[in-house]
Amino acid sequence: MRIGELAGLAGVSTRTIRHYHHLGLLPEPVRRANGYREYGLRDAVALARVRRLTELGLGLEEVRDVLAEDAGRELREVLAELDEDLARQEAAIRARRSRLAEVLRRSEEPGGLPEEGPVSEQLAELFAEMARTSATLPGPEPAMAVREREVLALLDASGDGRAQGAMVAALREMFAAPGSMERAYAAYGLMDGLAGAAVDDPRVAEAARAIVDCVPAEAVAAIAAGAGPAAGPGAEFWTELMVAELAPAQAAAMRLAMRWVAEGAR
Repeated sequence: MRIGELAGLAGVSTRTIRHYHHLGLLPEPVRRANGYREYGLRDAVALARVRRLTELGLGLEEVRDVLAEDAGRELREVLAELDEDLARQEAAIRARRSRLAEVLRRSEEPGGLPEEGPVSEQLAELFAEMARTSATLPGPEPAMAVREREVLALLDASGDGRAQGAMVAALREMFAAPGSMERAYAAYGLMDGLAGAAVDDPRVAEAARAIVDCVPAEAVAAIAAGAGPAAGPGAEFWTELMVAELAPAQAAAMRLAMRWVAEGAR
């Protein structure tokens, strides 16, 4: 039979057959005097086997190993390995769908899917609480609150597991007490008010004090003692990121607050 007839019998294209010849997956028959290849039953059986193996998910190189006489691996071994790989892919897909379902569920709640998202479950809960607090304010949400969410979302996606763990611990401490979110938004508002102020403006100290008041006493004591999340590895980098691009008075207030916290001031 000619190549077109073989292709129709096996359900592939003639281009696929030529590609299999090129890769060595299918022996190329000797051409007849008229220049045409003549295929027989053995060729059809070999082509059908290649097609079945690729449909099972084997790559063409794996198929070539299976078909090679000196491959050193039996077909059962290759198929078992393929099955294990597919099982890992299925587990990964299930995990991704589970995370996606949780994100979609939260998106139906007020403030459940912020512009900075999607984020981890811990941050999603915090951002939802921030959205609820912001909704009670008479005006727009403070710009500093938006900025803090952006930095937290970046940290959440950074892949720095140690920093992420420290962040979660710090947030759990900071916003556990009643009224803590309201205090945080009051501090955000004071920081927004420093956007065009001079660094010696008396409101700098007021804003710094408001920031310190948002940090639980236990956390302040731990940081002052050189322990706790804010004293951990990489803390300086994230501290500088928080201060970067702030107005001079805002940066002064943030640095003053950090200094007071480091000194254990309340």
